[in-house]
Amino acid sequence: MSLKYYLGAILAVPLLPILYFQGKKIREEVPKLPEAKNPSGYIKKASDKTLKILAIGESTVAGVGVDFHENGFIGALAQEISSQKNISILWRVYAKSGYTAKLVRKRIVPKIAESNADIIVIGLGGNDAFALNSPDLWMHQINLLVKTLKRKFPKTPIYFTNMPPIKEFPTFTRIIKFIVGNLVEIFGTRLQKGIDKKRNVFYNSELITLQSWQEKYNLKGDVTIFFSDGVHPSKIAYQTWGKDMANFIINTEIFNE
Repeated sequence: MSLKYYLGAILAVPLLPILYFQGKKIREEVPKLPEAKNPSGYIKKASDKTLKILAIGESTVAGVGVDFHENGFIGALAQEISSQKNISILWRVYAKSGYTAKLVRKRIVPKIAESNADIIVIGLGGNDAFALNSPDLWMHQINLLVKTLKRKFPKTPIYFTNMPPIKEFPTFTRIIKFIVGNLVEIFGTRLQKGIDKKRNVFYNSELITLQSWQEKYNLKGDVTIFFSDGVHPSKIAYQTWGKDMANFIINTEIFNE
């Protein structure tokens, strides 16, 4: 386990009671938003090729913060790949708000109806960090998840999204940003190291900063434009994140084989 995690854990122990009450207050004050509707879609192009994409994960993949999935992360990701490559896309979401990597493996993966897929995209990390799971436990559950998916889809490449930018969530206090924000970044570091030797498994390790998104896509306004409730992404955030992740996938060598 990393030195950064140990030091953070030592500093966090006296702050845990404060963290608990601050987290409880935020849960009471932030409205509970529903997951997006219509978890499957099809983008038609004048092409003989159709790419099948499965998106798996927690609340962000579940589209909390937008009305329909086509306006969320998977919709933006599929649209970007389809536009750049001029291919049809068939996509389906399997995600649940509040789920950790363990719950996704145990409760979601068995429900996947498809027997084949061309791409699997996974968005996790936030709920495991809020649960204060250790990096070792996080990586253990990720390894089990990948192993389970590989049994079902042995040849399908798996792409993990960036870790959520918890340090930039406007609703969170400094203590939450420090403890949970640092922990989720450690998860990202462990994930990168853990998948290095795995075949056809990739992780977008770029650290998300809202300022870089604003500069890259010429977006006006303060950071609140990226949030629907101070915690979950807005439509703008989902579209930006989806485009970025689509470009990451497109630029991997295996995608262009």
